[in-house]
Amino acid sequence: MFKNGKIHDVVIRELTKFVDDRGWLTELYRKDEIPEQFAPVMAYISLTLPDVARGPHEHAEQADYFGFIGPSDFKIFLWDNRPASPTYMVRQIVYAGENIPRTVVIPPGVVHAYKNVGGKTGMVINLPNALYAGKEKKQPVDEIRHETDPHSPFLLE
Repeated sequence: MFKNGKIHDVVIRELTKFVDDRGWLTELYRKDEIPEQFAPVMAYISLTLPDVARGPHEHAEQADYFGFIGPSDFKIFLWDNRPASPTYMVRQIVYAGENIPRTVVIPPGVVHAYKNVGGKTGMVINLPNALYAGKEKKQPVDEIRHETDPHSPFLLE
């Protein structure tokens, strides 16, 4: 159903780790390096156990700005579910994490999931452009979940 390719509006940035005798440093977000509509308004961090997936789900309005820097590596699944997009019905797979540090910006309407494939607990940072549950957490959560639908076309394979 979906064909493989690159999805319009998804922004993938390679990250550089600056390493010295203290450890390393990398820049996750710079206002001058991404389109303004993806500018973060909050941040959170999550840990994902080995061989565990999060998603697939999508957002109607929110863009996610994920930082995959390690430890561990992730396989990121993206499906363009936006009928007006020039890449509608395209699936894209991205690898990122400790061995390939990257940020991945996912626009609204792009279904996404990621799976920890690195064999150890992995950390992911997200800097979305919308507040979770709105101001003071009083709005509906902008999330359309597909992971419990047995007929979902969004397969992690």
